[in-house]
Amino acid sequence: MLVVGLTGGIGSGKSSVARLFAERGVPIIDADVAAREVTTPEKPAFASIVKHFGNDVVLPNGTLDRAKLRHIIFNDSKQRLWLEKLLHPLIRDEMKKQIDSLSAPYAVAVIPLLLEVEFYSFINRILVVDAPESAQIERVMMRDKTSRADIEEILKSQASRKDRKAKAHDIILNDGVPDDLIPQVDKLHQLYLQMSKTK
Repeated sequence: MLVVGLTGGIGSGKSSVARLFAERGVPIIDADVAAREVTTPEKPAFASIVKHFGNDVVLPNGTLDRAKLRHIIFNDSKQRLWLEKLLHPLIRDEMKKQIDSLSAPYAVAVIPLLLEVEFYSFINRILVVDAPESAQIERVMMRDKTSRADIEEILKSQASRKDRKAKAHDIILNDGVPDDLIPQVDKLHQLYLQMSKTK
């Protein structure tokens, strides 16, 4: 099965693009969902995270305080690397397990840090959602009620637009209204269906 890795910077519109593929019947495997799966309280990674960061990162209901954890790692690259080293192999295995259980012409794997971490061997093609940085910042400020400074820090920790575009097989430009994404997704959907027949 053809597996397309969907990536892009924070606020670029990955979720909107993934939703459009899903509406066309394409299975979506999401790294963020897999990350939640591998860090539930009964999983070994949870205990490692709490041991490393302390009980401050646990909510009263006993689950991880993801907002607090995100704040810590985006302000401290050493901590971010520690967490990535722990979680990325687990996330990769979880996604592979989900992909192996599918039967479809192709699937889309949403991986925000696809180009920042060790490569995912099951990805056959890279689709980048590209947006101007100013648009990314505005969207995230509205969505997450986060400060501009925090978002700029996150952007600095991610691959640059130029790097992403250089590594992409396909690019969706998200610099206008949401409906502008539809013809771009339709075109790629047809391309991927065609490619899946010859893979």
